[in-house]
Amino acid sequence: MLRKFGWRKLTPAPIIGVDEVGRGCLAGPVYAAAVILKSETDTRHYTDSKLISEKRREELSLSIRTHHRYGIGIASVEEIEQLNILKASLLAMARAVQALGVESGHLLVDGKFRIPNMPGFEQTPLVKGDLRAAPISAASIVAKVARDNLMNELAQTYGHYGFEKNKGYGTEFHRSAIAQHGICAVHRKTFLGVREFVATLEPRQGTLV
Repeated sequence: MLRKFGWRKLTPAPIIGVDEVGRGCLAGPVYAAAVILKSETDTRHYTDSKLISEKRREELSLSIRTHHRYGIGIASVEEIEQLNILKASLLAMARAVQALGVESGHLLVDGKFRIPNMPGFEQTPLVKGDLRAAPISAASIVAKVARDNLMNELAQTYGHYGFEKNKGYGTEFHRSAIAQHGICAVHRKTFLGVREFVATLEPRQGTLV
């Protein structure tokens, strides 16, 4: 079992958990969230969002947004293609922190990278932080629920690909749909599994199945 991280000892306050979701997808933007825990409400239940059922994630996300302070940041498909996925993920994280409206504090960032260009903030990267520190777990939950909701909406427009189920990840069904129907406007054209089909960009984007 991974050791929990003593995040409460970090300075300066506030401690801000930051995480991203959607980095490994073939379609859709990457989302990030930043969370400042303001109480002990539900924090013992926070963990990696991928380990929680969809219903429970939605309940916890609502609780986090109600009882704590949060911000959400997004990097678009175009930015992912222009910058690469790592830089786009860090950009989404920076935007999530900016959305909090605080000018200083300590960023507890999931993974091994610091967020560039964040003057006024100390930073501690934490590998597997969504399993080890409640502020990152909370950010993971909020970001995933927000992104999943977007992918559910995109499924109404791009009906071939099963976004409501795979959320843009490269499942067997999703890859098969790309091979059969070509790609759509929200596919990441620089990603392996998509770039081979760039010539087959759907001319009828938005047409339902």
